[in-house]
Amino acid sequence: MSQPRQLDHPLYRLLHNDDIKGFNEQKPRDGEVDLSGGDFRGLDLRNMDTEGVNFTDAYFRGADLRGLDFRYSKIEGASLAHAQISGAYFPVDLTADEILMSVNFGTRLRYRTK
Repeated sequence: MSQPRQLDHPLYRLLHNDDIKGFNEQKPRDGEVDLSGGDFRGLDLRNMDTEGVNFTDAYFRGADLRGLDFRYSKIEGASLAHAQISGAYFPVDLTADEILMSVNFGTRLRYRTK
């Protein structure tokens, strides 16, 4: 299992400086933003534009994710331990049980296979 890490990415630094507005303005409108494996512990990410962001293996312990739309993001392998997720949208390949296990116990999110 990968360990969460601080990323050397200008958009990641904006998030860690609580500049969600700056992140949304500077995020490219097309293509993927690779924030995989990033450490987002305790951050308030409300109002973040998550479309096209790769959060694979990211660590969101205690983060405020309320109202985020992850439907067009990659979050497989991410951990949501004790994160606030009220009103958040998740990819359809994630079951409610999988999300709750991650929030309650910190398990890594696994997409269901078809």
